[in-house]
Amino acid sequence: MKKTFLAALLSTQVLLSPLAFAGDMDFAHIETMGIGEVATTPDMANIQVEVTTNERTAKEAKQGSDKAVAALLTRLEKKGISRKDIESANISLQPQYRYPKDSAPVLTGYRASRSVSITINDLDKLNDVLDGALDDGINRINFINMQASNLKMLKEQARQAAVQDAIAKAKALAEGFGESIKGVYKIRYYDESSAIPAPQYRMMAAADNNIGESYKGGQIKVSDSVEVIFELKDK
Repeated sequence: MKKTFLAALLSTQVLLSPLAFAGDMDFAHIETMGIGEVATTPDMANIQVEVTTNERTAKEAKQGSDKAVAALLTRLEKKGISRKDIESANISLQPQYRYPKDSAPVLTGYRASRSVSITINDLDKLNDVLDGALDDGINRINFINMQASNLKMLKEQARQAAVQDAIAKAKALAEGFGESIKGVYKIRYYDESSAIPAPQYRMMAAADNNIGESYKGGQIKVSDSVEVIFELKDK
C-alpha cells in the first residue's frame, strides 16, 4: 500500500503527459524530465546582405543589382571565402508607381533586389566582409547569425546532460521518500535540441572600442530534454 500511494503521489501532476498514456502502469514509479544545456563561444557566422536598386526600366534595375552582387562575389573570392559558402541566386523585381489623386497610377520605374547569404568560417573576416559589401553597392544587412562549427558535438553533450539530469532527479525523489530506483521503464525523446545565439547587442557590448571585436563574444547555448519513467524497487 505504501508504494502504491507513492506512485500515485509522484504521478499526480504528470498523468496528462504523453508518457502516461503509454499504458496502465500498476507498479510504483517516478516520472522525470531531464534538461541539459551547454554553452560555447561562436566561431563562425551566417550573414545575409541585400542590394536594392531603383531605375527607369526593369532591365536597368536588374543590371544595377547584378553589378553590385558580382563585385561582392569577386571580393569574397579574394578573401578566400569558398563559393559553396555563398548563395546569391535570389532576386526580386517589382514595378513602382506614383498615385496621383483622382487619377490612374503612373509607372515611375522598377525596383530590383538581390540578397546574398554568406557563411563565414573565420570571424576575423566578418567586419571586413560587411564593410566591403557596402563599398560594392550592397545597401542592406538583413541579419548576422552567430554559429558554432562544433554544433553536432554540443547537441550530443546537451543530450547526455539531459539524461544525467533525469537520473539525478529520479534518485533524489526516490531517496526523499525512502525508496530506491529499480531501473528504466520507458524513455521518450524528441530530437528538438535547440541552439540559441546570444543577442547581437550583448556581443557588441563586450567590445573594447574595437570594431572588429564588436562582432565577437557572447555565447551560443544548446539545450535538450528527455522524459523518463523509472520503476521503483519492491521492498
